[in-house]
Amino acid sequence: MVRLPYMDGFYELRPSKIVALAKNYAEHAKEMESDVPERPVFFLKPPSALIGPGEPIILPRMSRRVDHEVELAVIIGKRARRVPAEKAMDYVMGYTILLDITARDLQAEAKKKGLPWTVAKGFDTFAPVGPRIVDRRELKIDDLEIGLKVNGEVRQLGRTSEMVFKVPELIEYISSTMTLEPGDIIATGTPAGVGPLRHGDKIEAWIEGIGKVEFDVLAEDSILC
Repeated sequence: MVRLPYMDGFYELRPSKIVALAKNYAEHAKEMESDVPERPVFFLKPPSALIGPGEPIILPRMSRRVDHEVELAVIIGKRARRVPAEKAMDYVMGYTILLDITARDLQAEAKKKGLPWTVAKGFDTFAPVGPRIVDRRELKIDDLEIGLKVNGEVRQLGRTSEMVFKVPELIEYISSTMTLEPGDIIATGTPAGVGPLRHGDKIEAWIEGIGKVEFDVLAEDSILC
């Protein structure tokens, strides 16, 4: 559970699942040497990967390359099953920032063997969120700046208008496969510029209208010492 500011109080984010989109920005698909999909491609991250502001991202010992991916996160407000795109936004509570942290070497190995990506996406601390949840009625998400810096250097910079599949389409597609429950998160994909993280790095991620969130990066060995 992560507790984030929401409207005049706080919201306890307890998703039953985190649904994350792959290759939903054309330039990111290109940098991953992949084609843009004809329909949404998604995978699941476990709720145990969630952390909030002030908690560190931990680099696991079993991976030699861990990448950052900044994403607009959609928080579901009510149970959604087989929702048509034209009604999809009625099921959204609000928005926040999510980092889809990825063990890239483990992902590449899994892809090569034709195995699922879960091992690369599911480590504890691999779904940092924050700094707050913005109510959907307060923010138009069609064309917002989204970006990420590491140690003050801009790594990712894009706009939500660059999404291949927009939020209503994503909700329609996902809810036709699985029921979305209140508090569930849809991470809508990342712009180009993903790159590696190292022990001691400081991440700053932002989305226009939501704000900025910061995370420290620590190696697992430094925690165990």
